Amino acid sequence: MGVQITPSILNADMGNLAAEVARIPSADMVHVDVMDNHFVPNLTLGPAMVQALAGATSIPLDCHLMIEDPDRWAPAYAEAGASSVTFHVEAAAAPVRLARELRGQGARAGMALKPATPVDPYEDLLAELDMLLVMTVEPGFGGQKFLDLCLPKVRRARELADRHGLDLWLQVDGGVSAETIGRCAEAGADVFVAGSAVYGADDPDAMVATLRGLAQPGG
Repeated sequence: MGVQITPSILNADMGNLAAEVARIPSADMVHVDVMDNHFVPNLTLGPAMVQALAGATSIPLDCHLMIEDPDRWAPAYAEAGASSVTFHVEAAAAPVRLARELRGQGARAGMALKPATPVDPYEDLLAELDMLLVMTVEPGFGGQKFLDLCLPKVRRARELADRHGLDLWLQVDGGVSAETIGRCAEAGADVFVAGSAVYGADDPDAMVATLRGLAQPGG
């Protein structure tokens, strides 16, 4: 698995998501931010909208659940058609059981860490995951400034995955742009969420290609 660019539709026109997703045909996945106004102070869409979007595009959907009680609600997003479902470990009561349930439903299981959450306590849990998401901003809103202080955690996560011989995708989300993606890739990330950088560009799909190139070795 090489570099993957997963544009976030948080910065897209939420009233016309099918058309917005059609503007990024070369994206590897579409990153769907789900917020409940409890875990984070913002409110977005739910499983019904994910199901509708899954029926409108052939690009896999990557759902990032910034919600309380993901143990209860996360499986619904796999059922709705998400190819990948990521829950926050800070909100999960039984992360191993939840990851196994998501995998059992045919989705890739992802776990997210907020900027202040260290990765080392979860070393033994990584084998249960398909993807680890290291947030490089505080979750909740798009357009925030990239936090360089999270890069050592990205590097550490890659070290732990390699130590155990895991085929673990390492995703970064928050402030990813042409200026920051190279540092993320150097630290070991291989899946990149970009929202405003993509949908703020004149040609979103061209920006997807630009970001992919910058994330390649020597890019």
